[in-house]
Amino acid sequence: MTKFSENIFKIRYAIRDLVPVAKAVERKGVKVIYLNIGDPLRYDFETPRHIIETMYKASLSGHNYYSDSQGIYELREALSEHLKSKYKLSVPPEHIIVTNGVAEGINFTIRLFTDPGDEILVPGPSYPAYISTPMMYHAVAKEYRCIPDEGFIPDVDDMRRKITPRTRLIMINTPNNPTGALYDQKILKDIMDLAAEFNIPVVSDEIYDRIILKGEYTPPYKFADDVLYIGLNGFSKQYLMTGWRLGYMYILDKSGDYVDRVVEGVLKQARSRLSPNTPAQYGAIAALKGGDKHLGELIRKVRKRTELFYKLVMETEGMDVHKPRATFYIFPRIDREIYGDDREFALNLLKNEGVYIVPGSGFGRYGAGHFRAVTLAPENLIEESFQRIWRYLRSVKSLSQKTGS
Repeated sequence: MTKFSENIFKIRYAIRDLVPVAKAVERKGVKVIYLNIGDPLRYDFETPRHIIETMYKASLSGHNYYSDSQGIYELREALSEHLKSKYKLSVPPEHIIVTNGVAEGINFTIRLFTDPGDEILVPGPSYPAYISTPMMYHAVAKEYRCIPDEGFIPDVDDMRRKITPRTRLIMINTPNNPTGALYDQKILKDIMDLAAEFNIPVVSDEIYDRIILKGEYTPPYKFADDVLYIGLNGFSKQYLMTGWRLGYMYILDKSGDYVDRVVEGVLKQARSRLSPNTPAQYGAIAALKGGDKHLGELIRKVRKRTELFYKLVMETEGMDVHKPRATFYIFPRIDREIYGDDREFALNLLKNEGVYIVPGSGFGRYGAGHFRAVTLAPENLIEESFQRIWRYLRSVKSLSQKTGS
């Protein structure tokens, strides 16, 4: 008898779930404004030319073979130097693994530490992969609350309440997707102290660590003296290389008790998928060594567009939001009495006005009653999006009056 894994069919990735609806809307001749995917290259941003040329030359030079499963040594060496120069971190190339994007690093890490029934703590609201990946391995993601009124800063007391004998990992994400929150030193120290108390490894998704709009980024590893710490980062966002699918993991273990075991466990998985994209790895070396001139322009544009998006949200009836301090996301709260639940709002807005936002409930239980939008689109598209939202709002209010509800 043919049998399927039921867990697979429970997986949701809200950021792309409504794509078939968007395509159906486009077939009716409506121009859809896509505010769902955090990909700068879908807007008016470009991969720096020297990165593209280096990958092209690498391919012409014959670097088209399977690389080492851990990633080519030259790239891991460049990453080691990068971590030292940018972050004052001493991580040897042997403790760095190149991955097919941060998503693969999430997958490797969760698979390494969990057996069926085990639990990981993830922030709520949460990037969908933190919830769906454990599900694939019959483990459980338990969301700890991030406090909306405090800018979605983690509630460490709630985190403590949710630790059980089956807790295997604590996942943190600062700067945060979907909220744009930036965690301060006290919160990070409290989280690391809690992890050390229970001897639970910490996995830190740092993919947005250089897209800071206001304030300063505090690296979580500064407080990781007494915990096994795995950092996840990549080239997609800060180097505008989303489709290249390159990320990396680095392991910090000041005790020396676990690092070899972590590297071995990750590499056993990495070998089964053969290797990361070889020519792209040479491009990544060029990214690390070619300077950050493009980054200033990226942040300048995103900061300006985020300010506009924030202003328009605050001018919209039934919406409010904490101003993001980092990333290129914004996470407004909506009034259910006006808009219905968040999924209903996102679906109706897409069908009726062709604006594609992501329902907040797709980011876990603590995301309900919100929506996520990217702030990457040029100002004219952001303004047009709100013209459509306001038109939708007028139609909803008119319908409510007509029906007497």
